[in-house]
Amino acid sequence: MLQLFENSSQKGKEQGSNVIFILCVVVCSIFSSVAQDFTQVDATIKFYPNRFNDVTELSNLITRDFKTEEEKVRAIYGWIIHNVAYNPNEYDVFNYKFKDFRDRNAKEEITRIKIIQRTLQNGVAVCEGYAMLFEKLCELQGIQNYLVRGDAKTNFKDIGRPFQRIHMWNVVYIDGKPFLFDATWGAGKYNQKFIKEPSYYWYKTNPKHFIKSHYPDMEEDALLEFKLGKEVFSSLPLVIKKDLLLDEVKKPENGTISAIENGKEITFLLKTETPKTISYSYNFGAKEKIKKITSDDGFVEFKVKTKPRSNLIVYFNDEPALAYRVE
Repeated sequence: MLQLFENSSQKGKEQGSNVIFILCVVVCSIFSSVAQDFTQVDATIKFYPNRFNDVTELSNLITRDFKTEEEKVRAIYGWIIHNVAYNPNEYDVFNYKFKDFRDRNAKEEITRIKIIQRTLQNGVAVCEGYAMLFEKLCELQGIQNYLVRGDAKTNFKDIGRPFQRIHMWNVVYIDGKPFLFDATWGAGKYNQKFIKEPSYYWYKTNPKHFIKSHYPDMEEDALLEFKLGKEVFSSLPLVIKKDLLLDEVKKPENGTISAIENGKEITFLLKTETPKTISYSYNFGAKEKIKKITSDDGFVEFKVKTKPRSNLIVYFNDEPALAYRVE
């Protein structure tokens, strides 16, 4: 999965998730959309304390050390991913009941403040803590931004299910242009315990890459130049290979493959550079190497043996590239 810890906003659902692409959770910053050199920014924040009593203390340091919006956002994201650990137990900390919607709204604002403080003081959070702290620090710097609630596809059971509001991330405007950020996924991965692996892949992520695993509650927050509905997002396969886009997967387009319709073999057609090797496995079993691979005009075609009622992973050069459910 891209990040096990954000499969569900409910602790019980998270613990039942299956990790399917643990190797691809954190991608090298070389593929980040960031072209500017942030060496000085990244080095400076390493000298900051790893805990703060109040959000203004961290904000004041950022104001002192950085001038441009880009530098400040980089410092905010960088500090969070290096100093906040994901802990699903945090979902239990702020559970509350309310009498009516007015009571709910009042308690939500109080809870918001407490989540930010707890994240800073204890260095642990779930997605709300990461995103709300990011939002507040940008706000204190006078940088336009907002929270985005939406869905995240991370494992086989997410293919084809209805839309769920189970994750939170940020849209931040830098010099008037909106960008996507996910500090939660940038901090590392969760596989029964938090594994710290800070990454800048989820910093100003290209919307075409972001949409492979994230879908916002409001479609326009995807920042895409084309329309992609919730139902289509749900139906798509898991595209794990970092430089492979959704529209480059020509066959099978649907993440749920019918064994009856495909017969003994499933045909794959992708617009991508031909890998040195292609293999596949069902239900995390042994890999089977594809012997016949056809390359023509930028397209790659190959076939996989059909196995009904199974979970399929396709590997390029021994790295997970695609995942499907076969029924």
